[in-house]
Amino acid sequence: MAALRRRAAAAAALLPLLLIGACGGGPSLENQGAVTAPPGDSKHLTIGTAGFTESDLLAQMYALLLKQAGYSTKILSVANRELYEPALESGQIDVVPEYAATFADWLNAKANGAKAPPVGSPDLDATMKALRGLAAPRGLAVLDPGKAVDQNAFAVTTAYAKQHRLKTLSDLGASGLKVRLAAGDECVQRPYCEPGLKKTYGIDVTGVDPKGVGTTQSKKAVQDGKDQMMLTTTTDATLSDFGLVLLADDRHLQNADYIVPVVNRARAGSERVADVLGALNSVLTTQDLASMNQQVDSWRRLPEDVARSYLESKGLLKN
Repeated sequence: MAALRRRAAAAAALLPLLLIGACGGGPSLENQGAVTAPPGDSKHLTIGTAGFTESDLLAQMYALLLKQAGYSTKILSVANRELYEPALESGQIDVVPEYAATFADWLNAKANGAKAPPVGSPDLDATMKALRGLAAPRGLAVLDPGKAVDQNAFAVTTAYAKQHRLKTLSDLGASGLKVRLAAGDECVQRPYCEPGLKKTYGIDVTGVDPKGVGTTQSKKAVQDGKDQMMLTTTTDATLSDFGLVLLADDRHLQNADYIVPVVNRARAGSERVADVLGALNSVLTTQDLASMNQQVDSWRRLPEDVARSYLESKGLLKN
């Protein structure tokens, strides 16, 4: 609870400044010349987090690694992307962990309107090209992605998978089984959800049970057999608690939501910052993130402690 209160207090302290930056009519970073200026290397860096477990863990790891490299760091939690992205542009936040396809589509909608065709896709290279093209005019640099990806994913019970010999979504489609899906109510329209499962995999989705994405209610519905499958994410920390297992997205329906550090180019666009954060990307995996999420969400460990232990275990942080 203390950690939650600290994060809430930090967000509250930043909120008025962010609102000013988001609503004011001042010149953009591009108009100030930040896009063409040499990449900056400020010694005092603010790491942003979106306030959920995984984002907190990533921000803590970024802060610990940058501090070890000689930077002064602090962490601010701002749960709303509509607030923290303008703060990143303005330099109130210098570094934030993001998700490639999701952030690309968000910036695209911001630049070209909500009805703009999405630019995020299952193709990581194409997604990164689009993302960097959208980020650069805003004075932002997108660092290289690593191995870790937090994509939408689908889970069934371990018993169900074993009974029907299912390892992939293709296996489920080929089985001809009728599937009731626990997910968000938007699943009936989203191409990665019900329509994609039918078109890409031939899965016979008989209906969507609107219990949410990765919620306890969805997990219990599948566990109890009321639904056969649920929508969650690849780093869901509690699947095993409910006897659930992911089916592999073997035909790549889901977008390339690889974790990427995004930095304010004028303050944190140096090669040194990229090298420091790149060291984490070289080792961090999807499974690692799921394990760390579990330690925080199920075992009630503090994100900073989990982040420090992980970095030390990988030889990235000195004891």
